[in-house]
Amino acid sequence: MTDTALSRVSTGTAGLDRVTHGGFVARRTYVVSGPAGSGKTLLALSFLAAAGDDETALLISLEENVDDMRRNAAQLGIDLSDVEIRDISPTASTFTEEGTYDVFEPDEVESGAFRDTVREAVADATPDRVVVDPITQLHYLTPDDYQFRQQVLGLSRFLTEQATVVLTAQNSRHVPVEDLQFVTDGHALLDPTGPIDRIDVPKLRGSGTLPGDHAYRIDDDGLHVYPALAPGQRTVETGMETVTTGVDALDELLGGGLERGTTSVVAGPTGVGKTTLATQFASAAATRGERTVLYLFEERWPSFRRRAEALDIPVVEMQSEGLLEVVEVEPLRYSPQEFAAEVQSAVEDRDTEVVGIDGITGYRLTLQGQHDRLTRELHALCRYLDNAGVTTILTDETAGVTGEFSATDSGVSYVLDTILFVRYVEIDGEIRKAAGVLKKRTSDFERTLREFEIGADGIELGDPMRGLQGILTGSPSVVGEE
Repeated sequence: MTDTALSRVSTGTAGLDRVTHGGFVARRTYVVSGPAGSGKTLLALSFLAAAGDDETALLISLEENVDDMRRNAAQLGIDLSDVEIRDISPTASTFTEEGTYDVFEPDEVESGAFRDTVREAVADATPDRVVVDPITQLHYLTPDDYQFRQQVLGLSRFLTEQATVVLTAQNSRHVPVEDLQFVTDGHALLDPTGPIDRIDVPKLRGSGTLPGDHAYRIDDDGLHVYPALAPGQRTVETGMETVTTGVDALDELLGGGLERGTTSVVAGPTGVGKTTLATQFASAAATRGERTVLYLFEERWPSFRRRAEALDIPVVEMQSEGLLEVVEVEPLRYSPQEFAAEVQSAVEDRDTEVVGIDGITGYRLTLQGQHDRLTRELHALCRYLDNAGVTTILTDETAGVTGEFSATDSGVSYVLDTILFVRYVEIDGEIRKAAGVLKKRTSDFERTLREFEIGADGIELGDPMRGLQGILTGSPSVVGEE
């Protein structure tokens, strides 16, 4: 049976729906596992709250009482008012009343009461969605592991006669989640123990899943899943139309300008003018009527606005017209998956045609110390934007102010269509700047260097710097000098 032939129900979390290719397969049982505080119950409650108008939802709580459950869910924006809740959690009387069993073993009494409560609740609610939270409590009502697995399997078969079922479970040496995987149809694993909270779906019977490392976050609005970005998710055919940068001399250096739907980087040491160049490209695109988003990882909006306006780039006016969006990004707050989701939303929901990321050094901080993932994450992001027909501008800070030349320090030059560099040079004891193009995959370009300045009138490039050699080392000399 193919995915398209299976009836699906939403997981209640948009990102997890994408990971599972449309949600859970209907009338099957799934276990959501993770350590205490990882968000298991929250994910399960989101599943119940997503019930449609023609669906009923049932929560069987073995641990948390009804009032606490509803109150905690409401604080996170989850409405359980239409959810039938059966509370089998311990009450105060469990402690105050005598709890001995004179004739029967405890498991005979308690497990029988559990079964009766479930049957009664299902008969009353006729649910389409059921959550048992947490199923691991049932282990303490059964005499051994074998009986526990049999009870879970029987419960699953009974409930899935009419409903899609989610069981929450906390892994422990007493109740290994692996035991539950054998008797359920799917498994969502929440892992908040690393630098980035991750969610994995190692099993989904009858369906494929989106590959990659998926992240999640719990905030005041509930639990959000951020799938790994798949470059092939969106493909748009674009022509290789060359568009202007808005600076004639820069267009000449680039062989006419930049091509739509390509990825370019402006590389250079600190303070050389990378952000200004990226802003110029964004301004030129917005002026053409192309919706542009510029993500600032390394500069605050107030200082960015002042510098742009000093160069006569009307960023505030462009924002008010809806042509330019400037987003200030705090990299330590985002995971790469969260940032990719924001970019994807800008492209697919807000029809963005040009994306600027300033810069790669700040983006690296989203990796939370996992710097070996930089190439993989940037590759996926750039490939996605390229396939979507979006023109992408990156900035990358190189380490050396002068001396040995380095195109970029990020290790992603292979995914770039154009590399524009700016560097400091010393000429006659004076520090100047030189700009050049190292690579342009889509067309020819000028192979000379030009002096680069940022003045009151904006970006200025001089004539080609001829008669000098060793400019890329930062210490040029006149050709023929000994």
